[in-house]
Amino acid sequence: KELYTIPGKRSAGMASSPCGSGNFDSGLEIKTRSVEQTLVPLVSQITTLINHKDKPKKSERTQQAIQRVGQAVSVAVGRFVGVGEAIAVENEELKEEMGMACFEARRAGDAIAKLTDVGMPVATLVDGRKTVFSNRTGMVKAARMLLSSVTKVLVLADRVVIKQIITSRNKVLVTLEQLERVSTFQEFVQIFSQFGNQMVEFAHLTGDRQNDLKDENKKARMAAARAVLEKCTMMLLTASKTCLRHPDCESARINKDAVFHRMRFALEQVMEIVTDARPCGETKVLPLSIYTGIKDFKSDVEGLREGLYSLPQQALSDQLEAVVERTEDFTDSAYTSHEHREGILQLCQLARQDTDQLIVAWREALSLNAKEATEEMELSILKTCQSVHELRRELHKVAVGRAADLLKVHAEHLPLRALKASGGEGNLEAVAEYARTLGEQKEQLVETCRLLCHVSGTEPLEITCIHAEETFHVTGPQIISAAQTLALHPSSKIAKENLDVFCEAWESQLCDMGVLLREINDVFEGRRGVPASGRSVRKHSANLKTVKAVKLDTEEQSTIAKLGVDLRLLTSDVDTEVEKWEDQEQDIVRQGQSMSSMAYSMYLFTRGEGLLKTTMDLFHQAEVKYTRPFPHSTHPSPVLHPPLLHTGL
Repeated sequence: KELYTIPGKRSAGMASSPCGSGNFDSGLEIKTRSVEQTLVPLVSQITTLINHKDKPKKSERTQQAIQRVGQAVSVAVGRFVGVGEAIAVENEELKEEMGMACFEARRAGDAIAKLTDVGMPVATLVDGRKTVFSNRTGMVKAARMLLSSVTKVLVLADRVVIKQIITSRNKVLVTLEQLERVSTFQEFVQIFSQFGNQMVEFAHLTGDRQNDLKDENKKARMAAARAVLEKCTMMLLTASKTCLRHPDCESARINKDAVFHRMRFALEQVMEIVTDARPCGETKVLPLSIYTGIKDFKSDVEGLREGLYSLPQQALSDQLEAVVERTEDFTDSAYTSHEHREGILQLCQLARQDTDQLIVAWREALSLNAKEATEEMELSILKTCQSVHELRRELHKVAVGRAADLLKVHAEHLPLRALKASGGEGNLEAVAEYARTLGEQKEQLVETCRLLCHVSGTEPLEITCIHAEETFHVTGPQIISAAQTLALHPSSKIAKENLDVFCEAWESQLCDMGVLLREINDVFEGRRGVPASGRSVRKHSANLKTVKAVKLDTEEQSTIAKLGVDLRLLTSDVDTEVEKWEDQEQDIVRQGQSMSSMAYSMYLFTRGEGLLKTTMDLFHQAEVKYTRPFPHSTHPSPVLHPPLLHTGL
């Protein structure tokens, strides 16, 4: 506890030091799990070395074991540095920084090997200091230098990954511009083939990056942008073909231009996330949601128990009024019933009254020079927190209820069917009529997504709500322009195919909204925890695609098999085999089942997933592996993101 904080685990995301006398700060932010997890075994090995040096007496066997650990660290660092130096050779802009970091890492690794050398007498000095067995200073210094330099090498190597994504994005943009200017089918087919390959490469790079990000908000934003690019690729194909077939059709041009605009916007979003770019030097923040406002308000109210002087007295009233102002999105809506509107207004008024009473009790406590909350103040704190909780519950009921009703009403996709039919008949008047119907549906869905954002319960889900709102807002007009084109050219197979693609995107987003609704309910009802690590929202933020069977090519299947799926399959095979045994007391079979389950659980732990949540869970799992199998139900396919460096650490 005295010596180590795992690098990257602090709230600021900075690497911390194995030193009791002072904190080490590399000045480098660790943003990915792969970098963090590469450091974990190194920290473990160094911890072993430092923990043993406080013991005055050591057997020869113990000393030899320590020496082996020290040598293993040195050898692994040597391999690690070799990879870092190779990266420096291939990336001129990193050569100087990487070279210095590798030099320091190698020097620290050699120092650790010397400090743990059993053959060196206890009294012998190393660089003017006694060996680790009599003086901890040398080992701590070497450990600090090693962690510092290794962290820097890893973070520098991560820049190479970012560079690959930027290069891939630039290729996509260049080809996108070429596609926008093509004038013949032959030219389009040739360039689109190249574009497709580039998009596949970009999707793989950004997918790996998304899965590797530690920040759950960034993961959700990346997932949203990648979902747009995925769906827009097919839209771009059919919209461009339609425009080429009907070059004088204004609605076809509008339809195509909207797709290109949205793709460029999504590409820029990905770049902002990958490079941490902040437009105009300002930090982008989510719009204030009612959930966030109430959470902050309750935190400040409860904080008064221990800090009567922590806030200005007007702060609570201002915070509550900001929340009440946001409830106008509910009360001003034409789709909110009179009963619900009145209920929300009454709860807002009750929250105001309770807050006013709290402020009165607070002022009385201050006038008495109280050091902590009085009994009257404590009662007011409880009442205020309860009233805003009831307000949030009512808003949640309204938002979720409306979303559920909308999904039921639009489950048959009647406006889409009508647009397809009237467009295929060349009936422009009918298309215009059903376009108005779809427009009304779009406005309802956009507003409902906004309300869901207010009650979502986590910031990643707020981001997903915003993505859904934007998707409905953009896709609705695109469907209408595609239907208008078909109505003008009712015999055009390409125009019909184009309308089908946009309608499928709409239906897909409705399915995603159903998933989102269930997850918001789960968070509100406490069926999913919301720890700092963000595990509870990883599933949704990692993939916003519609639930479909995805066929992987041979190379992808092979890669996945090499990186963990074999453990899942092994466990599944063992489970199946056990079912064939009538005698469940067969120790060998039960032990085999336990060990395969344990192996897969540990694999998931390295990915930040599964039932093992902490290092202590991992140690406990290893201890009990021969007594009982670790509990498991189904084994999800592991999220794939290749390790940054294969170092042997």
